[in-house]
Amino acid sequence: MHRATSAIRQRVFRHLLTLRHTTRLLAAWLALAFAAGVWAQPPQKRERAPKKAVHASAKRKSPPAQVAAKRSKNSKAEQTLTYAQNRAAMQAAKSIAQAQQLDPAWVRSSLAQAHFLPSVVRAVTPPALPGSRDWAAYRARVLTAQRIEAGSAFMRTHAATLARAEAQYGVPPSIVAGILGVETIYGRNMGQYRVLDALATLAFDFPDSHPKKIQRQAYFLSELEAFFAFCHSNGFDPLTLRGSYAGAMGMGQFMPSSWLQYAVDFDGSGHIDLFHSTADAIGSVAHYFSVFQWKRGMPTHYALAADALPADLTALLEPDIVPSFTPQQLEARGVVLSAAARAHAGLLALIELPMGPSAASHYALGTDNFYAITRYNWSSQYAMAVIDLAQAIEAAAQTQP
Repeated sequence: MHRATSAIRQRVFRHLLTLRHTTRLLAAWLALAFAAGVWAQPPQKRERAPKKAVHASAKRKSPPAQVAAKRSKNSKAEQTLTYAQNRAAMQAAKSIAQAQQLDPAWVRSSLAQAHFLPSVVRAVTPPALPGSRDWAAYRARVLTAQRIEAGSAFMRTHAATLARAEAQYGVPPSIVAGILGVETIYGRNMGQYRVLDALATLAFDFPDSHPKKIQRQAYFLSELEAFFAFCHSNGFDPLTLRGSYAGAMGMGQFMPSSWLQYAVDFDGSGHIDLFHSTADAIGSVAHYFSVFQWKRGMPTHYALAADALPADLTALLEPDIVPSFTPQQLEARGVVLSAAARAHAGLLALIELPMGPSAASHYALGTDNFYAITRYNWSSQYAMAVIDLAQAIEAAAQTQP
């Protein structure tokens, strides 16, 4: 570089000797300065992404007001490294454009402005010393007075829309309200991470310490592709949308692929808006459950008495939360059933809810509808929290004028 710069200087000085006009002299000195300084700059590290990506084929909408809210302190501090020089990311941009028939320049330009977010990596990194799950503590975090009060008000305000969703999809209003309450407290907390940043970080920098890194990284790469398809079809600038650290968006926290597949226009506006339309959020959650085989009128679970189980639960817990046993098979294995559980017309699963390292676990029998809730979030604690919140807000809504 020093030899090249020296040679450039010599050529420019020889040229200066022949110049007669001041303007040419100034131009030559500027060329010399450019050769000595700008050409020797290190590879770029952007401090911030340009405000907008250029897309030749689609007109960009302004970001939703709540989604493009103030950035968190963490996100401001993290915006230093982009994926512009990441070969895997740029190759993925090419593949995404081809697979979705999108403008390659738009996809590449947008993904090049995605930022690596260390906080997202930390959020999905397993703890060095995993603690015991505690259902009581988890339930207490979800069933707060704020959620119950907000949920009861939500059910009263949107009673007609919730009833319409139940009539069309078979999902009770309280379950839909329970989901929206657990996910975002009815739109109050839809996430402050830029979705493009979160998905790019998880697609290209998923932590090595995670036991399912390969599967999860592949999943988030597919969601990144779905995100570009979603932005293109809805006319959004991918640099503006905000959501959770995992890339979920809107009141119901739909991942991009779920938005494309399961979200519905329930308010009849002609487009789907899970950021601002409560009706679309209600209809989309109910439709999601109907796709995952929610059965109208079926209970979500049956309670079990503390002494209702045999000593050895290995075989009963092996299928996890997948309904796999008839009531008769459970009784044959030593499970004492209530009259309602014995009369259940379908398969059941033994659900374990650990209560921490020093207490006995809580157990219940989950139905197909319990399993449907776990398709929204693959956690038995999550599903039971949604159910308990649904019951609490329904009771509160009925007691208030």
